[in-house]
Amino acid sequence: MDFTLTEAQRELAALTRKILDSSDTPWADLVKSGVVPESPDEFGVLEQCAVLVELGRAVAPVPYLPATVASCALASFGTADQRSRWLTPGTVLSVALTESGGVKTTVPFATTAAAFLVAHDAQVFLADAADLTVVPQELVDGTDAGSFEFAVSGEVVPGLTPEWLITRYTLGLCALQLGVTERALELTAEYARTRVQFDRPIGSFQAVAQRLADAYIDVAAIRLTLWQAAWRLSEGLPADAEVATAKFWAADAGHRVAHTAVHVHGGTGIDMSHDVHRYFTAAKRHEFELGGATAQLLRLSTAL
Repeated sequence: MDFTLTEAQRELAALTRKILDSSDTPWADLVKSGVVPESPDEFGVLEQCAVLVELGRAVAPVPYLPATVASCALASFGTADQRSRWLTPGTVLSVALTESGGVKTTVPFATTAAAFLVAHDAQVFLADAADLTVVPQELVDGTDAGSFEFAVSGEVVPGLTPEWLITRYTLGLCALQLGVTERALELTAEYARTRVQFDRPIGSFQAVAQRLADAYIDVAAIRLTLWQAAWRLSEGLPADAEVATAKFWAADAGHRVAHTAVHVHGGTGIDMSHDVHRYFTAAKRHEFELGGATAQLLRLSTAL
């Protein structure tokens, strides 16, 4: 297995980074540039993960992950009418995968999505946002989310299962977490090189250097397990164990990297206006969304 990105995948990632660095309207520009393609079949799992890593690096509040998962699901399983109605350029779709007390909750970009793929029991329903009462929610990292009550009605997406959606959304969270932790480590290493205490850069202190070295290894583990899982999905191979492994490392190692970034930055690390705080809260959200480290170990035990 060779997890090296192709030239086309690297160029797609570079274009994504360029847009995120310069645009005041990143979602519109991602759609306009073709990073969000007109046809969901244009890019595969590896290309999507390459984009998601860049979105994580920028902590970009755009609906790429839920929209891509939902669009690819409709492209693969949707009826002709469902595809023609909802697979249009720039249309924001989302997925409702978690439930509490009969209410679909923490639905990403719920207040801006035009429609939702709603997981219920062993089926997935297509629900028009116009038919739902969405209550806005604010997640730990401040991104858009919402909840709504869902009555079992409407269109079923034939052949699509909740497990299909959860597997691909979980993989996307791992890709976002790789970008978040990569950039958080870069910011922390730069701070350790330039922050002077006792007439020495703090990065020269053994304890700080060891924590950064541990964080480097953790990021490498997130990267390796992500691309292993993404490759297997892209090849149509069974990947339940690999996705659970990737999410375990995204959660467990992501936790350590996020806390290292805050601790090394000291007081500035807990300043809510500082960039490090944005990376910390994003990492915490990706750690627990769709199951933290313990939940992934339980999934692994089932798979094995």
